[in-house]
Amino acid sequence: MMIVEKTIEKSILNDYFLNKSKYDELLISKMEDKSDWKVLLANLQKIGPKKLASKQADIDWLLAENGVTYNVYNDPKGLNRPWNLNVVPFIIHQNEWSEVEKGIQQRSEILNLILKDLYGKRELLKNGIIPPEVIYAHRGFLRSCDQIDYKTAKRLHVHAVDLARGKDGRMWVVNDRTQAPSGMGYALENRFSTSKIIPEVFDNINVRQPSTFFNDFNKLLLNVTPSNKENPMVVILTPGPHNETYFEHSFLSSFLGHPLVKGNDLVVRHGKVWLKSLKGLKQVDVILRRVDDSFMDPLELREDSYLGVAGLLEVVRLQNVAIVNPIGSGVLENPALIPFMENICKFFLNEKLILPQIASWWCGQEKERKHVLEDLASYVVKRIDRSHREHIYFCEFLSKDELKALKEEILENPNRFVAQEKISFSTAPNFVEDKLEPRKILCRTFSIAKDNGYSVMPGGLVRVATEREELFVSNQRGGTSKDFWIVSDKKQNYLQNYSWNKSFSNQAESINDVPSNTAENLYWSGRYLGRTLFTARYLRMVLNQMTHVQYHDDRKSESESLKILFQSITNITSTFPGFTGENEEEALKNPIKEIKALTIDNQRIGGFAQSMQSFNNSYYSLRNLWSKDMWRVFDGIQKQLTKLKEEENYSVTTLSKFFDKIITRLIAFMALSEESILVRQGLLLYFIGLQIEQASMTIEKFRSLIIVNYNEDLEYEILESLLNSHESLNIYRYSYKSYLSIENVLKLLLLDKEYSRSLMYQIQRIKKDIDRLPKGDTNLEMTNCQKNIDTVFNKIQSLSLEKILEIDKESNMRKNLDTLLSDLSDLLHLTSLSVSDTYFNHSQQQKQLVDRKISN
Repeated sequence: MMIVEKTIEKSILNDYFLNKSKYDELLISKMEDKSDWKVLLANLQKIGPKKLASKQADIDWLLAENGVTYNVYNDPKGLNRPWNLNVVPFIIHQNEWSEVEKGIQQRSEILNLILKDLYGKRELLKNGIIPPEVIYAHRGFLRSCDQIDYKTAKRLHVHAVDLARGKDGRMWVVNDRTQAPSGMGYALENRFSTSKIIPEVFDNINVRQPSTFFNDFNKLLLNVTPSNKENPMVVILTPGPHNETYFEHSFLSSFLGHPLVKGNDLVVRHGKVWLKSLKGLKQVDVILRRVDDSFMDPLELREDSYLGVAGLLEVVRLQNVAIVNPIGSGVLENPALIPFMENICKFFLNEKLILPQIASWWCGQEKERKHVLEDLASYVVKRIDRSHREHIYFCEFLSKDELKALKEEILENPNRFVAQEKISFSTAPNFVEDKLEPRKILCRTFSIAKDNGYSVMPGGLVRVATEREELFVSNQRGGTSKDFWIVSDKKQNYLQNYSWNKSFSNQAESINDVPSNTAENLYWSGRYLGRTLFTARYLRMVLNQMTHVQYHDDRKSESESLKILFQSITNITSTFPGFTGENEEEALKNPIKEIKALTIDNQRIGGFAQSMQSFNNSYYSLRNLWSKDMWRVFDGIQKQLTKLKEEENYSVTTLSKFFDKIITRLIAFMALSEESILVRQGLLLYFIGLQIEQASMTIEKFRSLIIVNYNEDLEYEILESLLNSHESLNIYRYSYKSYLSIENVLKLLLLDKEYSRSLMYQIQRIKKDIDRLPKGDTNLEMTNCQKNIDTVFNKIQSLSLEKILEIDKESNMRKNLDTLLSDLSDLLHLTSLSVSDTYFNHSQQQKQLVDRKISN
């Protein structure tokens, strides 16, 4: 311990060894003999506590700016919590790691053989190596997967293993994850972030890099295809943006270059899996899934699943698609297998387990059950499957009544319970408030099938307990993470090459290949962004007008134009009753109250906040397409809105300043979208959605402000407000150099073919972009959306300005203009519907004809 203390400033190591863990990594590593931690601590000393604190803040900032998130269910802070990474890494030397690596490779091979056997010959059951109840009572054993044959040499392609330092100083196996193991992308992001923010911490330390492992991983995805295609179609199947590790799904999609899809992007036809694209169907050869087993096929598994693909298992049986990992591999996560692993290893490999594992007792055996129940408070008790997020019982913390209830539950159904010894994870240094503190850690690393064996990631993901005395290590409990270093005596190459197979080319050749669900999300992202920006600009204009006429919150305005503008807000956003109807008088007395609600209330459909939330949802669904700069701008918008919601007093000035900042960021986001996404990636659909929304809202604005014929002074004020909300007043003055007239305003905002904010220009742009969308097989037949937008274009092109400006004397309204705008609005709506019907119409969810309920 003294050697450690001499290595680093006391201020950083202050109180580190108070109530020290028996298994602290600094001590276990015997630093008088090994220099690994010693060199790292010397680097930390050189950096110093103040700079370390600054570096930690930089890492936190970088992860937040890059949108690295981990979704915590029922978190009051929101769904997308920033990922946490501690500035101090975790170290294991290559000499120790070599033995751990062999143990992981051995364990992966054992699990591979178990998986093959359980769905095949079941020799383990026939020979009494595993009691049948261990398998058949586990929900992860899927009878639908029985006797499925595969072309690949390995059944288990990806294996994640959780490791912790045991009482003997060795790394012990805590858990195996085989369904859809997570953490690989987070591990790589941790390495990227650490290398960028604090490269000096690597000084004089040879850290192995994961580039070879990820190259092997991508090769695996290409090589498992059952069709032996040269350029197979690989997709990554995600449950969607609400999944806890959705960031990682998007990250791997962007990093590996494979499309990120959801279940309704795929369809089974003629014994094959197809990706629904704008042009038609494209065959899928490999699915890297992040969806749990039972949700993968609603026809044969969970009929209530909307995450999988109906009929998928039949395609697997026909060997027309490869799934990584195979459906049914969740049975390997059964902790009841642990007591039998030693015998399984001997049966298959005639070897002893290299890595020790947690002592476990399956309660389905009488002798073991009695042993557990005699001293139940000493154990951790689990149900054998975690598919429903079953509770884990830390029995030392249970009351007498709770222990009694658990004991009765075990006696009633002993096959479903496993008891494990209480283990105490080792601790490792974590930088907290300018000093190092010991925190309990859990390491996760990964192995992938390669040739005749398994390739193990050099390092992985380290999870850290939230508090110094915290016993549990879990991201769902708010823990943090560490970069995981395997250090070597050999010099390492830090210039990493993450280049994939040069012969592989799965490039989307045109917009025809864009998945239809991706195209739909892009389309609605454009619409919601257009609506949000339009609403923000209009509300800002009204707020500025309130300031202009010296409107006070405690006094009703005498400005008739302002009353018209208030009511137009309700009409344009369709947030009735708002400033209209029975609510009119009360709302006009305190208009800030209504404008505030439209700005921050997510429940006001059509308001700014609700439009922003809708854009937020579509944005997250597409985050694998957006650039980091776009994420930073988007995150800035979210922070501004959150800050506004925390305000206690709202004024015209407060809201006006908020919209100034928001509008600037929204425009920046729009500009970045054009730089970040290719037209063949679906940008065209985003533009169509954006223009349709802006055109539709422009029409509603015209109908709200210029249908009624006002007196000259009032009309002038209304026209000026219209031009201001359209950011067009300066353009008008430059173009016409005249007093504001409705005729010239309509020439500019309705009919100008070259002005990008005019309705004519927007409709021309929509028509041009729709014409570029995929056609039928002949490419000659016009689509319905083409026909509809042509009708819109012809109608506005052939209008008579003189006629639409006519005033009906009886109503004092421009009825011809109102009729025209109403027709255009209806036709744009039809155009939008026809775009959806032509390109986004997904088939109905297929379901089981019989309600099958299989109880294990």
